[in-house]
Amino acid sequence: MITGNVEPTAVLEALRVVQDPDLGRDIVSLDFVKDVRVEGGEVSFVIELTTPACPVKDQMHDQAVAAVSALDGVTGVKVSMTSNVRAVASPEAGRAPIPGVKNIIAVGAGKGGVGKSTVAVNLALALSHCGGRVGMIDADVYGPNIPLMLGVHTQLETDGKKIVPAEKYGIPVVSMGFLTQDETPIIWRGPMLHGIVQQFFREVRWDELDYLVVDMPPGTGDVALSLSQTVPVSGAVVVTTPQTVSVADSRRAVAMYKKLNVPVLGLVENMSHFVCPSCDHESDIFGKGGGESAAEELGVPFLGRIPIYQPIREGGDSGNPLVVAEPDSAAARAFLDIAERTAAQVSIAALSSATATVS
Repeated sequence: MITGNVEPTAVLEALRVVQDPDLGRDIVSLDFVKDVRVEGGEVSFVIELTTPACPVKDQMHDQAVAAVSALDGVTGVKVSMTSNVRAVASPEAGRAPIPGVKNIIAVGAGKGGVGKSTVAVNLALALSHCGGRVGMIDADVYGPNIPLMLGVHTQLETDGKKIVPAEKYGIPVVSMGFLTQDETPIIWRGPMLHGIVQQFFREVRWDELDYLVVDMPPGTGDVALSLSQTVPVSGAVVVTTPQTVSVADSRRAVAMYKKLNVPVLGLVENMSHFVCPSCDHESDIFGKGGGESAAEELGVPFLGRIPIYQPIREGGDSGNPLVVAEPDSAAARAFLDIAERTAAQVSIAALSSATATVS
């Protein structure tokens, strides 16, 4: 620290009024404040957040400037906002970290047909849009749709040591769809599923990812068990629709992840409502509020609603996902909001795991 008329300790003390609303602590005790410099009356410092997707980043910046500007002798304040995503530490033995990956986010559903893969793809792209370094694993081995949804048609290659993932929209991705013909069915028992899932995690060259989004098969089968037992999953996002049948199956999915000691980051309600493009009338085709009420009942966060919007389906079919095709649309904004809340939940889980490790 370079000292001047204002003591750096006074700067740090003033910054204790700035709170991270998700983590519930001030930015000084969270060790967010870096490189405090005082030169005469000019003060500069860095605030290093735990996610680039922080929705209150600008608010925290302004609060920090105001707090330090109020100190006697301060004539100017310069704040640089950066981020360093922290990994969620796994308390379970046998879950060795994946080299190059900080956090694994499983996107699952209690049943098929709820748009889980669509949510997984757009969530990954939204996290990337917010500044995160993101990769994808298509772990839905029986129905590998991620290549189609991203518009990737290729064969996986190796660098002599590891598999090199395909890449689209800046997202490295691996899928069983790159290893088979489109019409070839995958007829495998549990041990073979376990083997390919492990290969996707440990034999692929993942390069410094903040988030590795995993599109899970629907239901509560072998892949979820393999995932939970062998890799450190930071948390799961469960996708549902508002209708009663889907919500009931989502409760089972939440219960499964909890039983497997995988934190549930929250529920996403997909196909939440339909807004008529001609008259703006909102129709609740699959019911209303089922996902939010289920989240409240189960004690897990509600991450948000995705409307029924034709370009979402068209983007998935054409390999041009909505977050890329229409980033300013209301539906894309919903995905971006969900990405921000998901990143916040990962940060909360990382802080909790770090505190538990110290204890």
